[in-house]
Amino acid sequence: MNEGGTAKLMASPLAWGGVFFSFPGGGLPMDLLARPRGTEDVFPEAAARWRGLEAVCRTLARRYGYGELRTPTFEHSEVFHRNLGDTTDVVQKETYDFKDRGGRELTLRPEGTAGTVRAFLQGGLQGGPMPCKLFYVTLSAFRYERPQAGRLREHHQFGCEAIGSADPATDAELIALVADLLRTLGVRDFQVRLNSIGDPACRPAYLQALRDYYRPLLPNLCEDCQGRFERSPLRLLDCKKDREAVAGAPQAVDHLCADCAQHFQALRGYLTDLGIAHTVDHTLVRGFDYYTRTVFEFVSGELGAQNSILGGGRYDGLVESMGGPAVPAAGFAVGMERLLAVATALPAAEPALDVYVASDSRREALAACQALRKASLAADMDPLGRSLRAQMRAADRSGATWAVIRDAPERDRGVAVIRPLRGGDQREVAWEQLLADPRDALSDEEGPSS
Repeated sequence: MNEGGTAKLMASPLAWGGVFFSFPGGGLPMDLLARPRGTEDVFPEAAARWRGLEAVCRTLARRYGYGELRTPTFEHSEVFHRNLGDTTDVVQKETYDFKDRGGRELTLRPEGTAGTVRAFLQGGLQGGPMPCKLFYVTLSAFRYERPQAGRLREHHQFGCEAIGSADPATDAELIALVADLLRTLGVRDFQVRLNSIGDPACRPAYLQALRDYYRPLLPNLCEDCQGRFERSPLRLLDCKKDREAVAGAPQAVDHLCADCAQHFQALRGYLTDLGIAHTVDHTLVRGFDYYTRTVFEFVSGELGAQNSILGGGRYDGLVESMGGPAVPAAGFAVGMERLLAVATALPAAEPALDVYVASDSRREALAACQALRKASLAADMDPLGRSLRAQMRAADRSGATWAVIRDAPERDRGVAVIRPLRGGDQREVAWEQLLADPRDALSDEEGPSS
């Protein structure tokens, strides 16, 4: 760093995207100018699709009675390590853990549920009306895993968490919300998979049945399954290699206690009442230890081999395990990159620009732009002193609805030309009228709504 605190950049020429740059001074390697693997840049055209998706998510969440929550990007490591499960693949292999300068162990959030429950408790929401229904959108989540279609090391999630209800109607409502979301986005090729993995009363017996079944098969199982046998036997059912072993494994629904069986039956009845087709998938489990009873997944053939769109379920013991009361809860989360991959119907993007001001006077162009902006119109101009012809080419490329043209002939007559850039006849308006009331000056043409 120099005395002013700025880093010295490399002196040698640098080829980047076909353009050569030359930096004075130090030595920033080429690979440090590339974004880290598993991340992406979102440029304006793609950002418009993101805004459309966010709008759909917010609208549906509010329609179902959920309020928005925003939590920190990182938490104390214990929030995730203990509650997701120290033996899960995410905690063992995928979390981004670090120490701050005070020596505190912190973790970039790998998912949204644990942080939501932490906020629920710290914010005192357990003393308020129940259920407490919270959603998050464009929540950054970080997992060190092999990047794949729609799933990056830094990805973004939309999720809903309903805390305070044990009723299977809450599970059904969450599934209905997701089905509405996918239909709104134009996704038709999706299926709902459902399972129940029991609760602390009946799950131990099921886990023992799994171990009894798998024990004689261990020598022929893959390395991952051999490691999961003791520490996470439910995850044996998620193996994509030992499919024959999975096919013959005991099924959780055959080992449910009466309460869990009744809950699962009621949930399926609610889904049938709502017209939501579903199948029971006896191999469906979730990757975190906090899940109880209901687990569900939405899959789509439109995603290819990695066909899972999202997952969710019930986590009745999580609030209590974090030091709160015994409060039941359920939720889901979906990667927004995956939603964008399957979405065919998003709200139309707003025009990038309403008005482009082309003038031989930057002073006048700036005054016009500010008047237009004060009238809630998006306006831009040429700050480079280019010819009027070049400015009009820039206006067309900008995507603006109109061009406002002000050159010497217009100045002599005290007018400006309003030219529709997407079809229509141009006309003249008084320059002072344009500055005083831009919307009225443009009102003869069909344009953006206020």
